[in-house]
This record gives sequence, structure tokens and C-alpha cells, in this order.
Amino acid sequence: MSNDFQSGSRSGYRAKRKKTNLILNSLIVIVLALIFFVAYTIFLSGDDKASQNEEQTKSAANEASEKEDKNTEDKTAVKESEKNTDSEESADEESEEASSPEQEDDSQAVITEGDGSSNVLRTIENPTWKPVGTVQTGEHAPVYDSSSVDWQEMLTAISYATGLEESNMTVYWLGRDKTSGNGTFSTVASKDKSQKYNVYLEWVDGQGWKPTKVEELTAIQ
Repeated sequence: MSNDFQSGSRSGYRAKRKKTNLILNSLIVIVLALIFFVAYTIFLSGDDKASQNEEQTKSAANEASEKEDKNTEDKTAVKESEKNTDSEESADEESEEASSPEQEDDSQAVITEGDGSSNVLRTIENPTWKPVGTVQTGEHAPVYDSSSVDWQEMLTAISYATGLEESNMTVYWLGRDKTSGNGTFSTVASKDKSQKYNVYLEWVDGQGWKPTKVEELTAIQ
């Protein structure tokens, strides 16, 4: 009877031990499964963040490239506009030079320095000077009346020869050149008297007054 009791006790202990081992193994499996699940979730999250960061980086790079392209296009457009403007201004200047007598070539001017015996500092004669034009028709005779058309055309020729604006010009003398049969002689200066000239003109039929000689003066006598 004692042997039967001991045999039953051993069988119960083994069964209980198997049950305990089964429970422990199950718990170990569950824990391992949880560990793998958490690790997998973290891994996926990291991939998503990396992918998102990569997309953001690509997007930022694309935006920067688009801005650079736009800036390049804008700069190119500005340069083209400036080039066209310069071309237009150059064309306008050439047109003005071709149409205005004030833009004549001064490189052919003959300049003679004064000898110090008079108030003439230097004498200028330029073969490229042209008549300034006229609205007068018919036979011409000089008119030294400040309200006349002839007087105004003489002032235009004097301004052309000296470079003085008519609004900045004081006329000290304007009359017949006694050394020339149909010529005109004038003495003018800028209003501040820093520029002083004797100007000689001749009449060209149908074309108006033409400068023939300019004397730059040290003083007005």
C-alpha cells in the first residue's frame, strides 16, 4: 500500500511539473512574439520616417532647382531687355547724330593758338560745319533786327558753332562783317562770362547761315 501511495505522488508531481513547464514555455513564446512585434513596428516606423525625410529632401531640392532656373530665366530676360534697350538707344543716338548739325565731327577742326597780342585765345575753323537751314525764300539780305527771322537763324548758327545754348547766351554784338561782303560777325558769351567768342557766319542761298570761324576770347573788349 505504501508503494502505491509513493507511485501516485510521483505521477502527480510529474504532471504538475509538465503543466508548469508548459505555462512557462507559453509565456516565453508570448514574450518573444511581443519583442519581435515591437521591433518590427519600430523598424517600419524608421523606414517611414526615412522615406518621408527623403521625400522632403527631394522636394526641397526640386524647389531650389526650380527657383534657380527661374532666377536664371529672369536674369536672361533682364539681360536681353537691357541689350535691346542699349540697341534702341544706340540706334536713336545714331539717328540724332545723322540728323542734327550739332553732332558734326570735330576731329577735322583746325585750331590755331593765339599769339598773345590780342584777346583771341585760339581760333577754330571746322570744314564739317554746315548751314543750319532756313525758312526764308527769295533774294536774301541780312536783317539785324532782334525780332526778325534772320536774327533768330543767326543765333541758331552761333549756338551750333560755339555749343552755347541760346538760353545761356548774351549777345554783345551782331552785325555785318566788314571784312566780308555778305558775312556776319558777332561777339557772344555765356551768362556767367566763362565762355566768350567771336563768331563769323556766311549766308548760303537756300540753306541758311553757316559758321566759318570761331575765336575763343580771353576777354570781351
